[in-house]
Amino acid sequence: MTTFIPEAPRVVNEATPRDRRFSRRFVAAKAGRHLPSEEELLRGMPFFREARGEDIREYANRLSRRLRKRNRSALSVLVEILDKLAGDPSEATVAALEALLDSLKDSKRFPVHGCRLRCRFYRASYGDPEAAALVAGEMARLALHDIRQKDPPTLIWRSLSWSVYSTQLEDWKRSRIAVGGSGVRAANELHAFESQFKRAINDLGDHEAVSRKPEPKDPVANDLQDSDGLKMLPHYGVVVVQSIGNDATSDGKRVAREFAALIKQPLTLRTVPDLVKVRARLLGEFPYALPVVDEVLKGSVGRRHVWIRPTILLGPPGCGKTRFARRLAEELRTPYELVSCGGMSDSAIGGAARRWSTGEPSLAMMAIRRHECAGPIIVLDEIEKVGTSRHNGNVHDVLVGLLEAETSRRWHDPYVEASCDLSHVSWMMTANALDPVPGVLLDRCRVLRFPEPGPEQVSVLAPRILERLYVDAGHDPRWATPLEPFELEALSAAWPGGSIRRLERLVEVLIEGRERERSRQ
Repeated sequence: MTTFIPEAPRVVNEATPRDRRFSRRFVAAKAGRHLPSEEELLRGMPFFREARGEDIREYANRLSRRLRKRNRSALSVLVEILDKLAGDPSEATVAALEALLDSLKDSKRFPVHGCRLRCRFYRASYGDPEAAALVAGEMARLALHDIRQKDPPTLIWRSLSWSVYSTQLEDWKRSRIAVGGSGVRAANELHAFESQFKRAINDLGDHEAVSRKPEPKDPVANDLQDSDGLKMLPHYGVVVVQSIGNDATSDGKRVAREFAALIKQPLTLRTVPDLVKVRARLLGEFPYALPVVDEVLKGSVGRRHVWIRPTILLGPPGCGKTRFARRLAEELRTPYELVSCGGMSDSAIGGAARRWSTGEPSLAMMAIRRHECAGPIIVLDEIEKVGTSRHNGNVHDVLVGLLEAETSRRWHDPYVEASCDLSHVSWMMTANALDPVPGVLLDRCRVLRFPEPGPEQVSVLAPRILERLYVDAGHDPRWATPLEPFELEALSAAWPGGSIRRLERLVEVLIEGRERERSRQ
């Protein structure tokens, strides 16, 4: 699984030869045509084929071949462990390689420092807090070099985000929460920290100095124009906010400062990952939802960036539709917001005017600003529970406009007081019933019936529930004793299918029974 998903280079009108070279290599690394160097990894280039395991194998194979040609007996142990790493790209093997490097000297024929740095980057991607802190230090050193060369110091907020993330990893480690395989969680954490630092630095007045030099241009993206003549970035980014309305007033100046990082700035769009792998992982968790998985992913075939047409997942309570929507966003490596509709009874989802003390941007604009992504996924849970009163507006009425491409492309946000491009936002909704949902909203959505799991799915669902319960309790899920065949048979007999919540309660009872049995021994 890909562990860290860096942002693609933004598209601009000018770029230096070095920037263009980085962009070409960025695209080649994703396609598996270029193995990134250690410095390129620090600067945000993705792993080889966007997968840590693929990068480790490719690096180990290449280095092993180079060392074999020298035919030096002193390097035989190193060649042996590299061959093992190529077949088993695990954290333990990476750590063993790094430990072996301590006995070698750095030379032109064998760059020990670069190999050690790469091992630390791998270990950090597995969730090692010490390695993440060391990687942050290397990024800071590289950022200082850029500053001295008068290059844009974009690595400043990247190194700061890794520093904070290393402390986050340490907290997780003390809490015994496993994070090594949680690639999406790691990517979201790092991107969130980086966005916060970037916004804070810009708010301090450094925005002009930081952005005085254009970022690299992606050679595969072409400048397009919409019907109003506004430049768009179809592959990697799009300008969401062109200007702030009434920016001469005190409130307008405040909002302009608040959205400084977004005004006329192209925001990224997440590229579509390998859909075959996404499908396999989703079916591993939701084997009973094959038709839904295929229907949702079908719309992403051939697309460059992630976008899901407005969809309502309809199913009885407890069938797993909300979790499916969340896991879909995670597997598509796209930031998301999960919003419960229970109790919603006004039009705040569309924003509130800045002249009010409770003024705020629309839900979509807040998600875009928080994640600095033009195409987040917004999941509205239990859409049928929205209040029907129109005293202060209605959620359903606002959604009608947000789901239409024509109006969402020029959405007038009452807080920004200007048109914003929200057409790249994906909307997913869950519902237990469709009766309370107005027909005008249903007409704009695709309704997919989410099936209920049956007792034959216990062998797949119960182990995952057991693992999740251990994680929620703050334990390493590897501590959990696998379910025995007789336990699975007992669960199948007690659970006829339907609500997964009931199966979770049965698994909890099973765990409690295990603990009581151990206490008696």
